[in-house]
Amino acid sequence: MAVNVPFAPVYGKGVTVSPAIASAATAVGLGNKNLFLTNTGANICYVRVGIVGAVATAADMPIAAGAQVCLSKFQDNTHVAYISAAGTTLNIMPGEGYIR
Repeated sequence: MAVNVPFAPVYGKGVTVSPAIASAATAVGLGNKNLFLTNTGANICYVRVGIVGAVATAADMPIAAGAQVCLSKFQDNTHVAYISAAGTTLNIMPGEGYIR
């Protein structure tokens, strides 16, 4: 379980991805308990946190255009899958704690 402290990013481990109509995934590593996700694009995207082979669908966690969310994850979850029917840009930063 993640602790209730301000989010502390793991600098140098963030990635920027381009969700599109087909689901894709990126590795976020082992051990981190939280992910800070920022949709800097103009369209909604959906994400699913899991292991190798994770596939995102429109039934997963929505992240609106311009929105930021902090998600908890199991320490052994290593990938974030993402999808966006109209395309967008998503920044993914692993770390510990929560955004207040």
